[in-house]
Amino acid sequence: MTTAAIFDLDRTLIAASTTPIFMRHLSEAGISSSMSNPVLESVVGAATKTLKTVFDTVGESRLLMQPAKLAVRAAVGWSVADVETASQGAAAEIAKQILPFAKLLIEDHRRAGDLLVLASTSPLAFTEPLAHALGFDGVIGTAWKHEDNSYTGEIDGVFVWGPDKAHAVEEWAAEHDVRLDRSSAYSDSYFDAALLDLVGKPVAVNPDARLAALATIKGWPIRHLDKSEGVIKVGGRELQEWSRPLMRPELVAPYADIVFQGDDKIPAEGPALVVFNHRSYFDPTVMGLLIARAGRNIRGLGKKEVFDVPIIGRLLQGLGGVRVERASGSDAPLRAAQRALEGGELVMLAPQGTIPRGPAFFEPELQGRWGAAKLAAETHVPVIPVALWGTEDVWPRNQRLPNMNPLTRPVVTAVVGDPVELKYRSPNADTKRIMSAISALLPPAASEVREPTTEELMRTFPPGYSGDPYAEATRRPGTDT
Repeated sequence: MTTAAIFDLDRTLIAASTTPIFMRHLSEAGISSSMSNPVLESVVGAATKTLKTVFDTVGESRLLMQPAKLAVRAAVGWSVADVETASQGAAAEIAKQILPFAKLLIEDHRRAGDLLVLASTSPLAFTEPLAHALGFDGVIGTAWKHEDNSYTGEIDGVFVWGPDKAHAVEEWAAEHDVRLDRSSAYSDSYFDAALLDLVGKPVAVNPDARLAALATIKGWPIRHLDKSEGVIKVGGRELQEWSRPLMRPELVAPYADIVFQGDDKIPAEGPALVVFNHRSYFDPTVMGLLIARAGRNIRGLGKKEVFDVPIIGRLLQGLGGVRVERASGSDAPLRAAQRALEGGELVMLAPQGTIPRGPAFFEPELQGRWGAAKLAAETHVPVIPVALWGTEDVWPRNQRLPNMNPLTRPVVTAVVGDPVELKYRSPNADTKRIMSAISALLPPAASEVREPTTEELMRTFPPGYSGDPYAEATRRPGTDT
């Protein structure tokens, strides 16, 4: 026996309802305008427009399903061949609207050898061309009766919704020798709970309120296929989006004078890798403010020690953070970052990996690790350099808390540069190009060669450090094996 991945369509694979798209293509083909019952045509058209907003916002309901169930009556006399042609045009349009992480998920299941199944309440007359366009192995939906190449205005069998949809999936699985207890299913609707209960790996995608509650009770994963896995959405928006109006220097860090330059160089949309030099615990705050100014959500890589803190760690994950356990040597964080980039998101990391200690902190030539270069080579996304300066005056490494004295107000700068030109042949060479691009954005003082004082050196170590600060000259960052 084999396994399958069963996908709902509306609000699951795409963000909204597909019905208006199908209806528009039918209308453009001159089909829907030729209904034999003009009054029914008007009622169905008005219902489609009125209820679309409700469906896109809150999902399915018994009330919303009534127009869908009655829509078949409007199809009396429609040519089967003409509907298929119009549906093929609609399928091409819908295929382009498949959510970015849904595309990646589909490919994951395809590589795993799962059969791909589209299970939707929508008429098979509409969805079969879409399933074919997506390369799916099966399609489950509501069948319309037809005679002599024309639809009769009746449903052939049952209206495939709720428990009847689950039964249809069971029948399909039996016919195709599929083990549902080892299969996956994805849906947004509480009314697909029976379907989700059938499989061994149910996932609530962009769930309506009732499905979200049910998923929490049953322990089903909740995902949003327009975002990286683990990202939390409230009211259809990420936590970062809700907090963005408050992400202003005068509110977040009134004790520092933060100056931003070139923030318009961060792409307004699409994937990009934002890289910065690491000088202080205050760096993530400045980078967060910078990205907020650019109007983007960010996926940042961070040390496991931070993610392991109760509540804070879960919040960081919900914001899209990627946990990095540096000593493990695992490439899982880079794979997660790569997936975020492939999904069209913005990823941020510090190539140095950590704040340099001792004499390395004062070296004019920045050293970095290969992670950013490897990500760039795998994805070919723009690599945007950001140079930070002065953050260590706000929160030096040897202090447990930042200097929040509003009378001192250290000057901090964050300068964004043009995308780095990379060759994608050598991670070492490209890392040097990335670090050079960051260095070129720093103030002249950064390139001065000087001997730091012992006091300055001690500021680069964690609180309580009692070793020899000069013995740390060869410590990371900047080494890869």
